Amino acid sequence: MIHYYASFENPLTFYLQIQMTFEVAAGATEALELQLPAWRPGRYELQNFAQKLQHVVIEDAASGEPLVTRKITKDRWQVTNAAGHTVRVRYNFYAHQMDAGGSWLDETQLYLNPVQALMYIEGRQQEACQLTLDLPEGWQLSCGLPQSGPNTLQAQNFDHLADSPLIASPTLQYRNYEVEGIPFYIWIQGECPVDWPRLVADFRAFSQEQLALFGGFPASDYHFLNQILPYKHYHGVEHLNSTVIVLGPAELLMTEGLYKELLGVSCHELFHAWNIKSIRPLEMQPYDYARENYFRTCFIAEGITTYYGEYLLARAGVRTTGQYFQELNTVLRKHYDDYGRYHLSVADASMDLWLDGYKPGVPDRKVSVYHKGALVALLLDLTIRQLSNHKRSLDDVMRRLWTEFGQTGVGYTEYDYIRIVKEVAGRDMQAYFDKFIYGTAALEEPLNRVLGFVGCRLLMEENASASEGVYGFRTVVKNERTEVTDILPDAPAALALTVDDEIVAVNGRRVAMNLHTLLSDGATQHEVTVFRQNRLLTVPLVAEPGHRFWQKFTVEKLSVATPEQQASFRQWLKQDF
Repeated sequence: MIHYYASFENPLTFYLQIQMTFEVAAGATEALELQLPAWRPGRYELQNFAQKLQHVVIEDAASGEPLVTRKITKDRWQVTNAAGHTVRVRYNFYAHQMDAGGSWLDETQLYLNPVQALMYIEGRQQEACQLTLDLPEGWQLSCGLPQSGPNTLQAQNFDHLADSPLIASPTLQYRNYEVEGIPFYIWIQGECPVDWPRLVADFRAFSQEQLALFGGFPASDYHFLNQILPYKHYHGVEHLNSTVIVLGPAELLMTEGLYKELLGVSCHELFHAWNIKSIRPLEMQPYDYARENYFRTCFIAEGITTYYGEYLLARAGVRTTGQYFQELNTVLRKHYDDYGRYHLSVADASMDLWLDGYKPGVPDRKVSVYHKGALVALLLDLTIRQLSNHKRSLDDVMRRLWTEFGQTGVGYTEYDYIRIVKEVAGRDMQAYFDKFIYGTAALEEPLNRVLGFVGCRLLMEENASASEGVYGFRTVVKNERTEVTDILPDAPAALALTVDDEIVAVNGRRVAMNLHTLLSDGATQHEVTVFRQNRLLTVPLVAEPGHRFWQKFTVEKLSVATPEQQASFRQWLKQDF
């Protein structure tokens, strides 16, 4: 067994003291290599956690004598004389990242994502692990790992340990509930009002809906670890049998806006317990923590999960139809705001998460696997429902993935997914994949068509803003400066303005929170004065008659729907039309 020990001397420094102890066989002939993960599951980019380590010491545990060690990469250490020794590795870990994938230490709590802080031994990742925490008296511990003793956690292997975050504090609150005999725990760290009866009832409802969909659960229990902060924040990360969710501001937790976010992200992350933690791409069986794990199916892992995260809340009766459509319309807005949809397929965007998937990146380069992924999942769900008259749906695709790959522990390929979709649909679906997964075809017409099957439509409205709708650019006001932030490549603004221009006047009139008014005078041309790289310029902004930009797309019910459409709506959403 590999033993880990975590303690802290002064939490005000944010440094956590880590020790790792293990035996090396006397007959070992190869050099020992220790690896700190370079990324974490759930965020597919290299994060270089080694930058958080200070003062790494590798020594004989009995004598304290240092062993011959050489750092061979930024996050890998080689030990050449370890045979026959009990090896102890010591270092300080800087826990000062408060988000759902981070770690945090202060005088009020310890929050640790082990994947950031703990090394593994190359070739010995499957050995059992034990993590012991030195915590103050009265602190409570929440974690998905089983406890074998006070503040002692057991893991089957390194992957199990790395994917099991924990929170320890004297102020943890929790409630639990059961669905189909599975215990679920809701842990809350933070000073916030909690309507526990409402919270537990809503969580139980969407948990029940998910278990009914799959017909089984990948774990023996599940833990929602919530960090509720005094300031605005939103983030969630999935784990084997838990999730970390970070939200704020705390005092607003039970208000409509933030409570809606809590339900949405919690339902989304629970769905991940099946979709990515259990139903895992072949390329990630097992995870290689030392380098990129490229895969083309994040539109399944994140896109389908984004679709179901909100949809199942409506199906479970936690969301009204109106509330669900508000969330769906947000996804539509984000997708259609992004002209990267013309340039990169959602399959290629899955690969490019490792390149720049979590940063804005250069303009109009990429599409979102979350937003387009959710919309193509909606399109697929309603298409299968229409083809089979609701006898089959995307639910059946997910159940097949669960039984064939999740329950067996075999990784799936993109071709496995294509095969299952075709078998569930009962027809050749290659055109769907060619156009919408591997291509960049527009979604408006096919979405509108399948929405009609359930008595709804995709509505397009013109953008009322002159700068956005007529000229195709967006601005932000910073310290009373109006700065250009986005320009559509085929819009009139692309011929006159550039990102970071400061707009100071329109037709000689000073711009001061009145840009929309100055551009909305009915004229088709305006003289715009800007500071560009500290040079004052005046440029012509000329409208293109008949061309409009940044239209708004929304889903709404048909004002007149047939009885068949209304019945179809009820079968899809489990709510009255």
